[in-house]
Amino acid sequence: MSWGTELWDQFDNLEKHTQWGIDVLEKYIKFVKERTEIELSYAKQLRNLSKKYQPKKNSKEEEEYRYTSTRAFLATLNEMNDYAGQHEVISENMTSLITGELTRYVQELKQERKSHFHDGRKAQQHIETCWKQLEASKRRFERDCKEADRAQQYFEKMDADINVTKADVEKARQQAQLRHQMAEDSKAEYSSTLQKFNSEQHDHYYTHIPNIFQKIQEMEERRIVKIGESMKTFAEVDRQVIPIIGKCLDEITKAAESIDHKNDSQLVIEAFKSGFEPPGDIDFEDFTQPMKRTVSESSLSNSRGEGKSEPKFGGKSKGKLWPFIKKNKPPPPPPASASPSAVPNGPQSPKQQKEPLSHRFNEFMTSKPKIHCFRSLKRGLSLKLGAGPEDFSNLPPEQRRKKLQQKVDELNKDIQKEMDQRDALTKMKDVYIKNPQMGDAASVDHRLAELGQNIEKLRLEVQKFEGWLAEVEGRLPMRTEQPRRQSGLYEAQNTSAVNSCAQDRESSPDGSYTEEQSQETEMKVPATDFDDEFDDEEPLPTIGTCKALYTFEGQNEGTISVAEGEMLYVIEEDKGDGWTRIRRNEDEEGYVPTSYVEVYLDKNAKDVYKSLQKISE
Repeated sequence: MSWGTELWDQFDNLEKHTQWGIDVLEKYIKFVKERTEIELSYAKQLRNLSKKYQPKKNSKEEEEYRYTSTRAFLATLNEMNDYAGQHEVISENMTSLITGELTRYVQELKQERKSHFHDGRKAQQHIETCWKQLEASKRRFERDCKEADRAQQYFEKMDADINVTKADVEKARQQAQLRHQMAEDSKAEYSSTLQKFNSEQHDHYYTHIPNIFQKIQEMEERRIVKIGESMKTFAEVDRQVIPIIGKCLDEITKAAESIDHKNDSQLVIEAFKSGFEPPGDIDFEDFTQPMKRTVSESSLSNSRGEGKSEPKFGGKSKGKLWPFIKKNKPPPPPPASASPSAVPNGPQSPKQQKEPLSHRFNEFMTSKPKIHCFRSLKRGLSLKLGAGPEDFSNLPPEQRRKKLQQKVDELNKDIQKEMDQRDALTKMKDVYIKNPQMGDAASVDHRLAELGQNIEKLRLEVQKFEGWLAEVEGRLPMRTEQPRRQSGLYEAQNTSAVNSCAQDRESSPDGSYTEEQSQETEMKVPATDFDDEFDDEEPLPTIGTCKALYTFEGQNEGTISVAEGEMLYVIEEDKGDGWTRIRRNEDEEGYVPTSYVEVYLDKNAKDVYKSLQKISE
């Protein structure tokens, strides 16, 4: 079945059909291009998604990836990155094997098609020229025949007319003969032209056109085969990455199967274990018996030291409650205008009735060396600003041990790195000594000295942290001695600097302060291991009162709502940020805008407050 024989008269339709075939090929190329763009876009989005959820370096998120579930998630992110890479491979292969190949083929196809149809038009033009020549020869033969017939008729008419001279008759006879000769010549030419046209026409429809159409048919069939091969390649490109994508999915499945809930639970224990023992039983306080202790008026430390051994009438247990048990704090001190009887706190000593809390605390501060108070104040302020102590004493024992061990390991790594550099420079120096032309051996002495100093400093640091680590590890087995006190040890470290001062306080059995005991405490326990019952027994001292000028709705964390005209206690003055800290009762305190209240500061309390601020600075 050949287009040359079957479609010999469909030149125009074949031209349209082949152009349609090229359009289909170009449409398929466009389709593949868009597919590659989609694959690239999808791969980019997958990579961005994977990058978005990757843990940030040196951040808290990195610590979370020690759990098996989060490590499995990290493995999933990494596999999704590889998964995105396979889609990039699909795009690249489709671009090179399909889009680029077909684009070149379309250009060649257009040139070939143009050449074939140019030959076809040329053959058509040739046969049309032959046809025109045949028509011209035929018309000329017809005209000459008519002219010869008219000349013959004219000669016969002249010959029959007796009035015409013999010369005219002879002239007419010669003219008729001439026309007959021209007709014969035209006939011979027409016959020759006709034979030639028939031959050309036969060659045109049985040789030239079939050959041209056969070439066009082969060209079109190659186009069809080419687009079919491209479609196979389209599928094969996808099929080639399926094993790798399957491997990525298998790795995701493997990561999911590696999740160990028991291991994660153990890691939670290691991460948050404090090393404390649960609190013991709370001692029974018999309030039916009268108080059998004497209150010392000379020292706050005496009264508090003795209060540890016997129950306090109308008071509460000195034992530290477990952090999950909420304690009822004593009510706040009354305003300066209120009578002493307005304090609903049970029986009080005469000194307590006469002097406010700030005065008693001021007396306590002056009863011990300032150096310990300064240390505690600085420690409290540094913890409040988020900068923990170097020995991690702000952490529970178990967490402190882990941090110290981690620090020791880091320092050992740094030492090893410095030693490797020193060894390398030593070898370089030996080479320079043996081969002076390679370099000056003295040029590395300065660097070697620096490395030696660095190593020595790091070793001192290691010794320091190892000492702290040994101290913690030696104390951990003894953590059952005072579980209740230690359980609240680390709660109070982020409170005010006033509490930090109270934390350093130690008393001798007779109630007097001893410097040796304070130093021993400072050496044997962390900076936060202190007697914090001052903070537990008393709230922050009030420095005055205030009256609410306007109603304020405290909706943010740390603020408190007040009503217009309400009287409240001031516990912290405005420090220039526009906020004043106030208290309503033992459970309600917070910040209000300074412009919303009218403050009445107590002069004595204000002096104590300013002195504490100067000490903290």
